[in-house]
Amino acid sequence: MRRTKDEARRTRQRVLKAARAVFARQGVARTSLEQVARAAGVTRGAVYWHFRNKADLFFQMREQVSLPLLDRIELALSPALQRDALADVERMLVTLFSDIDRSAAARAAISIMNYRCEYVGEFARELRGQSERTASYIDRLTRAYRRAADAGLLRPGTRPDLAALESCAFTIGLLRMKLMPGGARLLGGRQRQLIAAHVAGLRARRA
Repeated sequence: MRRTKDEARRTRQRVLKAARAVFARQGVARTSLEQVARAAGVTRGAVYWHFRNKADLFFQMREQVSLPLLDRIELALSPALQRDALADVERMLVTLFSDIDRSAAARAAISIMNYRCEYVGEFARELRGQSERTASYIDRLTRAYRRAADAGLLRPGTRPDLAALESCAFTIGLLRMKLMPGGARLLGGRQRQLIAAHVAGLRARRA
């Protein structure tokens, strides 16, 4: 029984890996489950055993990558006594992008979601999900910046909610630029410096 479960888990991972490769190469709309099955070296029936349809496969591919990243954000921005909330935001951003740098699966899945998928029909709900996840991210940032303001760390006159919107836009923009064709060349290895400069711009100046 254990061997069967292990084999099923390995098959599922092979299908997800193959889906990322085929989606990235030709886009989600032009990909069939038959093509994914061939790329994975399994039967179409094996694909249907694990995934109801192409949309289910897409959503599972996204969750495999996004859930660990969301957990990382939530942990990094959780309230803690005697901590610099702005340093927490900077650390979260550095860690988030470092995790993406280290994970080919994450880069592929995020690139597919940004550049290889049309959000129509059964995929339209993904846009609603993205909106909800973005709102949650903004909320966590707002709470972090409110803590920074209460500690006198946030630049005077800066509203925590607007600072959170700015950081959300910064995150999305940097991520899209990083993953677009030629994006890494444009960034020129200055990702960490950009993050540091972004957070520094929100910090109150020391007297």
